[in-house]
Amino acid sequence: MDNKKFILSLKKGKEASFREAYLTYYDKLISIARRFNFTVLTPQDFVQETFLRLYNKRELLNEDVLFDKQLFTICKNIIINHLNRENKIIQLDPLQFDAQEEETDTGIFEERREILHNFIDQLPEQQQKIFTLHKLENLSYKEIAAITDLSEKTIANHIYLASKFIRKKIEEH
Repeated sequence: MDNKKFILSLKKGKEASFREAYLTYYDKLISIARRFNFTVLTPQDFVQETFLRLYNKRELLNEDVLFDKQLFTICKNIIINHLNRENKIIQLDPLQFDAQEEETDTGIFEERREILHNFIDQLPEQQQKIFTLHKLENLSYKEIAAITDLSEKTIANHIYLASKFIRKKIEEH
């Protein structure tokens, strides 16, 4: 089956295509995940999450890009996001701080938070609302779509534009 037909069958939710993807790529994804050092989750957890995300976001697959490249990117992003979260948790370990450092860090955090909110306030109203729901309240695109009656692609575009604007403002600051 060629790449385009395979992706189209995945987008339609064909069980046989998902089974084929799972059987073909499971071991390759496990090999990728094993390259990383995890403290809590196993490589199998990340591969499972990859296939869940593939199924839940199948409509976002691009028929013009090789399937394996898209699947590996999904897995890599899940791993990187987890590692970033894990590193933040380790960095925020309260046992590593003394009271004076904590007060200084809190002041810096508050100042940065204020600057970020100032930049968010400069966004167009719709972008502001969507960005806040996604980035600050941790709602998914699907949850935001239900609230706003916008498509997930429109939401993704608003978040992209808002993030781009805020990054530019931070660089200028």
